[in-house]
Amino acid sequence: MVDYRGLSKRLDLPADWAAPAALAHGDIRAYALSREHLDDDVRGINASLELIRRTRGGSWPTGPVTAEYNYVDAVWHECEFRDGGSFTYAVYDDGGQYLGCCYLYPMGRRTPLSGETIDYDVDVSWWVTPDAYERGHYTALYTALRHWLATAFPFSKPYYSNREIPGD
Repeated sequence: MVDYRGLSKRLDLPADWAAPAALAHGDIRAYALSREHLDDDVRGINASLELIRRTRGGSWPTGPVTAEYNYVDAVWHECEFRDGGSFTYAVYDDGGQYLGCCYLYPMGRRTPLSGETIDYDVDVSWWVTPDAYERGHYTALYTALRHWLATAFPFSKPYYSNREIPGD
């Protein structure tokens, strides 16, 4: 048995491929997360702590975030996006209401590599605010992610790592 602890896979991307900076599906709009989304993101995270833990799971967030802390996180996401290390999107509805975020990470960064996860090529997760959840956008974003992964990204075997998967 192979011990994969502490390892992560790189995203396997074609040399001439660039991630879309904006995506749309139904009334969902996703934009490469950047510093310009900072205020919406801080408000969204802080309003959604328990919902993120329940639906997305994982160790983040540990508590409320400050603009200063989240600024560093946003810049990190921008750099990762630019370099093709991961892809994080701020998500809005078609009326401009902030809904949450979605993440496309290398396997092993969020979800540990194991014999069961080693064959997946991208780790997909997302969260929405309580208001967006109540309006059905958690499921709508999952549907949009499935569409985008099939049509806009070069991944063939995505792993949806949220604790709550619609339809389960």
